[in-house]
Amino acid sequence: MRDEKHIDPASLPLYRKGKEIFELVMKIADLIPDEDPRLQNTKQFMIQDAMMLSVKVAGSSSGVGLYDLKMEAATIIRKSARDLMVQNHALEMFNFKEAHYFDMVRNLIEEYRLLFIDWVAAFDPWDYIIDRWGLFNPPGVGPHDHDPDDDIPRE
Repeated sequence: MRDEKHIDPASLPLYRKGKEIFELVMKIADLIPDEDPRLQNTKQFMIQDAMMLSVKVAGSSSGVGLYDLKMEAATIIRKSARDLMVQNHALEMFNFKEAHYFDMVRNLIEEYRLLFIDWVAAFDPWDYIIDRWGLFNPPGVGPHDHDPDDDIPRE
């Protein structure tokens, strides 16, 4: 029962919150001095992590309803959000004078986390193919289970 309809990501609160986080991270990143290679490296990680918060939501709303693919995207989003959450430590460690602005990012990530929980809860566990790696199967489905699609005669 695959629902192939496309959902406009901009209609999703999670996507919009991810964009808000990205825009704030970009404003903070603009304050990072160009001459400090360590801070520039941190800046790149921050931007990449912030970008994933909306990119993966958009990809998951493009008509791909498979549970395992949505869970994989959710895992990447979670990792990116958690990594972004702690980037302020690197900013402080490398003496970035405006690191205090990062508290705003952390607050937005907490709002994002709550929206994320609802987003994942809405995944359809009946729209799946068996994940033979065993990571992203819906509850009650295992990587060694028989796939009923294997019983369909092929011409």
